[in-house]
Amino acid sequence: MSEIVGSKREEIAFTGKRIRHYSSLSFDKVLARLRPRVGEMSLDNVVGQPGTREEFAAKIQENVGDSGFMLMAQVDHSRWISKYGIKRRLLRWIFGNPLIAITMLRHDYTAGLFVPIELLLAESDDGATCNITYVVPSSLIVVDGNPELLAAAQALDAKAEALITAAVAAD
Repeated sequence: MSEIVGSKREEIAFTGKRIRHYSSLSFDKVLARLRPRVGEMSLDNVVGQPGTREEFAAKIQENVGDSGFMLMAQVDHSRWISKYGIKRRLLRWIFGNPLIAITMLRHDYTAGLFVPIELLLAESDDGATCNITYVVPSSLIVVDGNPELLAAAQALDAKAEALITAAVAAD
């Protein structure tokens, strides 16, 4: 068994990949497309679920939307950035699914830094259109040659991309 006396610091460099999807649709329209596809359960309720693994999984499944995700937290930056002269709606979502997260955490616990995942819905300067920005989960989660972790993270990438692409697509 390895024992560290004192402390040790390790630095691992990696490169994240940020994606921005521009939409000709309004902020309200894109939000209205996202919302029904994503269930909802607060982070506290997720981590505080009592019972067996099977009961936990059943409760999670009850609360995910058809995208396979649930909204766990939301930060409405619009509510405070106007104090600094910024006039745009800006909404950050923290969303995910613990049953997806475990497919990565079992291979590398540090994946917990990046699940659940996030997106930022931003209104354009003129208020007529919007965009969604997110970081490709696998670009943050996989920092070494772990094929099982990579496969699980890429499955998460595909689910996130599908949700966002559908929300921003023109009518």
